Amino acid sequence: MKVALVGATGLVGRVMRQVLEEREFPVTSFLPVASDRSAGQSISFRGKEYLLLTKEEAVAARPDIALFSAGASVSREWAPKFAAVGTYVIDNSSAWRMDPDIPLIVPECNQEVLTGEEHIIANPNCSTIQMVVALKPLFDAFGIERLVISTYQSITGTGAKAVKQYEDELAGTDPIAPAYPHPIFQNTLPHCDIFLDNDYTKEEMKLVNETRKILGDPNIRITATAVRVPVFGGHSEAVNVELKKPATVAQIRSLLQEAAGVIVADNPSRNEYPMPLQAHHRDEVFVGRIREDASNPNTFNLWVVADNLRKGAATNAVQIAECLLNQEILQSGKVLK
Repeated sequence: MKVALVGATGLVGRVMRQVLEEREFPVTSFLPVASDRSAGQSISFRGKEYLLLTKEEAVAARPDIALFSAGASVSREWAPKFAAVGTYVIDNSSAWRMDPDIPLIVPECNQEVLTGEEHIIANPNCSTIQMVVALKPLFDAFGIERLVISTYQSITGTGAKAVKQYEDELAGTDPIAPAYPHPIFQNTLPHCDIFLDNDYTKEEMKLVNETRKILGDPNIRITATAVRVPVFGGHSEAVNVELKKPATVAQIRSLLQEAAGVIVADNPSRNEYPMPLQAHHRDEVFVGRIREDASNPNTFNLWVVADNLRKGAATNAVQIAECLLNQEILQSGKVLK
């Protein structure tokens, strides 16, 4: 099983290496790929050192799977080139997510749409992934009429540049090339990604559009506000969900307790509720503060937390690769036709 990792030295790429090791994905030939300026350097994987390759070298090696985490522009140019030689590309950028011909996959929600015909598969946005894992059981049981979402997103979601800005500000040093237009240390910014013409940010509209695509319902009414917070461990979300059919808190809690990939942490009397510190380095989605919205019928509030670099990116991508194996789309290092 030849596996290429495009963006192997980046923040998400490093976590992808770790997740591949932890989950014992059957890699027999590892092809780490970085920018041309990094080619020739080496990185470690499973106790061995591997030279970083150029993208051209990796395509020539015809890998079975290529995990991409190198940005949308790289994905738009290079994912089709890998796909053309028979590689299954699992892309972590925004490049392909809303393409109607590209599957957008969260394994707990919609892995059944994978057919093996599509050689480019999109990994959703981090904040979308954790939310739909929590919402899918409710969607299946009751249907969803409307979502009102507020996110509290880790600086790690922006990347190494944002982490450096935070560390410089913490040390009292002026950042040389800040990731944000304002300080992030001891601050919150209602500004994730760029602002669009409708005055929502790109991150907020990802939550709208990707959720509809993954759940397969373009009619869910959704509005979102995405906030960047000075946190390392993961993303938190306050999700207000209006259901189509009557439900109770007990029913919702029971469904979530049985849901794959979900841990319910919901005991306010003991101060038990999900937090980024709890979710850090974990692959599960944590849900708590489950309660009725007294202001609107058949509406409930959830607090959803997950590690954005793991389940929100690296782990979900590797789980998609596992789906290709489990469905025998890939087997023994050979693409099944």
